[in-house]
Amino acid sequence: MPTTIPTADLLNELLYMFTETFESPLKDGNAYLDKGTGVFMTLDAVSAEAASKPAFPGATTLAAHTEHTRFYLVALEGFITGAHTSVDWEESWKVTRVTSEGWDALRADLRRTYEHTAELIKGFGRWDEDELGGALSVLTHSAYHLGAMRQLLKALG
Repeated sequence: MPTTIPTADLLNELLYMFTETFESPLKDGNAYLDKGTGVFMTLDAVSAEAASKPAFPGATTLAAHTEHTRFYLVALEGFITGAHTSVDWEESWKVTRVTSEGWDALRADLRRTYEHTAELIKGFGRWDEDELGGALSVLTHSAYHLGAMRQLLKALG
């Protein structure tokens, strides 16, 4: 007979993975990332110039992936909270080049949005299909873009 996972344990595991994706592991041991490879540590090591440079002609930039990840968090917050509005996904890819100030602001905006999303997930009193699906989507989509960002950095040398 399958074991039922208590909601609090599910929430703790989801938040641990979400935190690891963005902040890197906070404890000894990792669930899936190498130490120091989360979104923020990855982005903090990159200049605005490198964030604005495509790895090859027609490729998206690190700045574009960063803005898209921030945009996605905002869109999913709306979905999870029931604000089902139309989302212009093309808009989420329009930031391709950044100045030093713009890069600092974009990274700060991503961090604030991540923190807000984490608080939203922590605050769920109950979990239904929309909330669970939205939270899992945020986690997997963010992890995908983290991988894309890290591969772009490798391609850029």
